Amino acid sequence: MLATVLQWLVLASVTGVLVGTGVSLFLLALFAITGNTTGIPLWLQMLLLPAGGLANGLLFHYGYRLNRTPLRDGMIAAVHEQRGRMPQRTLPIKPLAALITLGCGGSAGKEGPCSHLGAGLASGLGQLLKLNSELRKRLVACGVSAGFASVFGTPIAGAIYGVEVLAIGRVRHDFLLPAIIGGVTAYEVSLFLGVPYPDYHLDLLAHFSEWLFVKTIAIGIVCGLAARVYVDAFHICRRLFKRLRERFSLWPPLVPLCGGCVLSLLIVWIPVDYLGLSIPLMESALNGDAMPYLGFLWKALLVAITLGSGFYGGVVTPQFVIGAVTGNAFAQLLGISPTLGAAVGLVGVLASASNTPIAAIIMGLELFGSSSLMYMAGASMCAYLLVGHRSIYPDQRLAFTKSSWIHIQPDLPVGQDKLRLSYGLLRWWSRHRNG
Repeated sequence: MLATVLQWLVLASVTGVLVGTGVSLFLLALFAITGNTTGIPLWLQMLLLPAGGLANGLLFHYGYRLNRTPLRDGMIAAVHEQRGRMPQRTLPIKPLAALITLGCGGSAGKEGPCSHLGAGLASGLGQLLKLNSELRKRLVACGVSAGFASVFGTPIAGAIYGVEVLAIGRVRHDFLLPAIIGGVTAYEVSLFLGVPYPDYHLDLLAHFSEWLFVKTIAIGIVCGLAARVYVDAFHICRRLFKRLRERFSLWPPLVPLCGGCVLSLLIVWIPVDYLGLSIPLMESALNGDAMPYLGFLWKALLVAITLGSGFYGGVVTPQFVIGAVTGNAFAQLLGISPTLGAAVGLVGVLASASNTPIAAIIMGLELFGSSSLMYMAGASMCAYLLVGHRSIYPDQRLAFTKSSWIHIQPDLPVGQDKLRLSYGLLRWWSRHRNG
């Protein structure tokens, strides 16, 4: 076992250095590009979105011809289906597509290409060292964790997220040591290379309040429902654009072009604050500024159209924005601090839409300090249950059901699961309905 620890100290540290360097270069390029496109006139923004959609479509259409293997480049598929292997020739495509998406104003996150870089670089290292399939799978999970840790500046939460996201209801403990070592290493490398991280510590609460705990549970329920809207909108838009392409036999690069045109029309009515990363909007919510009740819907809609039509970007940063806006808005109804509501909402939507409650709770601790930990924990678990058996990641496995009233066939992707009510509940319902 000591040899195992030493093995991962070396392998995970090397992975963390590789991933931290790759993610840092991507983030610094992203900050430079978005810094030059923020605040542009509306008419120019309306032109950039379709142009960015066409550029994304062309990049994916021609770029993926370089992949002459049957391997997919999804991080979850690499662990569950491909024994830790990913195609290496297409590794730069998604980061480039994300730079185009966010540079032209598409509504998405920055972590998707970072976790992709982490998984791809780790997979390449595993193949270079001729590791066996079990070690490669651990190394890929380590790379994903390192990517998340580096992009958000939360090394422990990012490490656990990369492991927890693989399956609903199951955490591979044998993946945790490499994930944590890789996550901390990547984070330190990014700090060294000058990647800036915000400080959101909110030491607001001196004593625990049972009544406030109940109110934050209510925030968690609302955020779980908001996460359902986000996840469902995302998958509905993917299906609609797929049917559009098949119905009219569209050339694939034209589909994201159509998505960009739809976005251009929508921003005539929806504020442009919901485009791009929307980090200023999230920070306003965390600062206590009043947020609209339907803000979560505007962000969910723009993200769903952006990513559903064929742009590329992350799906986690939008969860932060949706959660912070939702928690802030409904905290005012419950008579609690909108800042606390925004913090609780942020971790609640992360826990539910990604099905990663443990990582969400630890991220709340790393971002906001320990004073609000119990409130965030209760809200996160309620949101996790309220979203049901759905996920923003279609490849995510469903290992265990969230309710004893529901039976599943384990270890199927969430999009293929067959849920059914338990026999005991059906018998109880039939008896009371007939009685």
